[in-house]
Amino acid sequence: MLGKRSPQRGFYDADYLYAEWVGRKTFYGFLAARRGQLFTDEQFAVLYCLNNGRPSVPPSVLATALLLQWYDDVSDQEARDSAKYDLRWKVALGVEVEVQPYAKVTLQVFRAQLIVHHLEDTVFKDVLALATAQGVLKQGQSLTVAQDTSPILGRGAVKDAYNLLGDGIVLILRELAKQAEEELETVAAGEGLERYVTGSSLKGEADIDWTQADQRAGFLQQVVADADRLLEVVRVRRSQLRADSLEDQALAEAAGLLSQVLVQDIEHQESGPAIRRGVSRDRMPAVHDPEMRHGRKSKAKRFDGHKAALVVDTDSQLILAIDVLPGNAADQEGALALVEQTEANSGCVVEETIGDCAYGAGATRQAFADAERTLVASVPASTNQGHFPKTAFQINSARLSQPGERGRLLRFREPWS
Repeated sequence: MLGKRSPQRGFYDADYLYAEWVGRKTFYGFLAARRGQLFTDEQFAVLYCLNNGRPSVPPSVLATALLLQWYDDVSDQEARDSAKYDLRWKVALGVEVEVQPYAKVTLQVFRAQLIVHHLEDTVFKDVLALATAQGVLKQGQSLTVAQDTSPILGRGAVKDAYNLLGDGIVLILRELAKQAEEELETVAAGEGLERYVTGSSLKGEADIDWTQADQRAGFLQQVVADADRLLEVVRVRRSQLRADSLEDQALAEAAGLLSQVLVQDIEHQESGPAIRRGVSRDRMPAVHDPEMRHGRKSKAKRFDGHKAALVVDTDSQLILAIDVLPGNAADQEGALALVEQTEANSGCVVEETIGDCAYGAGATRQAFADAERTLVASVPASTNQGHFPKTAFQINSARLSQPGERGRLLRFREPWS
C-alpha cells in the first residue's frame, strides 16, 4: 500500500536538527529545503495498491534517494549505507537520525517499478519543473549548453568466450524448464548438459590442463557442439508453439543471445571451432545485460557498459537532456537530437552548443550547420601512428588537368608553413 510522509515536520528530523551543520547551500540542504515540493508521494501512486497491504516506504523518500545516489555516484548497497549512517543523506531525506529509511532491495524494486510503468524520467522532469517554477529556466530563454558523455557500468559480469557460451546455454535451459514446469537440473540432465548448471564456473569445473592448447581446443569443441545441439532443441520446440506467443518469444530471445555469442566469439576452421582472434566491434560481453558493450572514454580509460549522453546548461549547471548510448558508440552520436530534446524539455532555445573534440568532426559540424545551429568544438587531432598525417600534404587541384603534372601533384607542407 502507498506509504505517505507526514506533512508535519518533526523535532527529531535530521533536517530540523542538522541542516545548518550540513549546510543549507549544499546539495543536501537544497533537497531538505524542498521536501514536499520536489516530490510528493501521490506522484507515484500508480506504483502501489491504495487500499490494501502494509504501508510502503514513502516513494518521495526513495525518489530523493535516487538523486542522492546519482550525485554521490554510489552503488545500491552504498546508497543504503549512506541513508543509514551519513548525516548529509539523513538531512536530505528528512528522516530521524536513528532511522534506517529503506533496504537495498526496496530501492532496487522502486527503480524497477519506475521503468516498468514508464516513469523513469519522472524524477528528471520534476527537477526541471521546479527549476522553471523558481525562475531558473524561463520560457523562450536563450541557452548555451555543453554536451558530453559519461560511462555507465553494466550490470552483467564480463565473461570470456567459454563462460559466456555456458551462460547462454543456461539461459535456454532455464526457459525450457520454466515452460515444462520442471526443475532446471532435471531438464539439463535430460539433454546431457548437467555440467552447465552445477558448480560455480564452467571453466573452473573443467577437468583439463589449460596450459595445453589441444585440451583447450577439445573442450571448446564440446561446448560449441552442446550449444549447437541445444539450439536445434529450441528450433524443434518453437515449431510446436504458436508463433509470436510469449513462450515462443522467450525462447527466441534466449536462443538469439546464445547465437550471438557463437557468431562474435567463435570462428570455424578446418581443425574445428576456435576462439576468434581480436574482439568483435559490437561484442556482447554478458548475456545478463545484453545491451552492454566494451567502451572507452580515452585510449587509457576503458569500461564495460553504456554511455550516458548529457546536455547541461552552462549557467545553471542543470542537466536538460539525457540519452543512453551503447558503450562502444561515438560520443557525438545523436548530438543534434539531444539539442532538440533539450528545447522540448526546458521550453528554452539553444543558441550555442559546446563540445570537446569528439564533437568536432566534419559530419557532426555539417549536421549542425544544416540545422542552422551553432556548434563550438575543437578540431580532432590528426595522427597517423608516427607517420606523416594527410594534413602534412597539400593537393594543387588547379594543376590536375595539366599534362605531366600528376607526378608533382602532392607538395609536402613544410613545418614552418
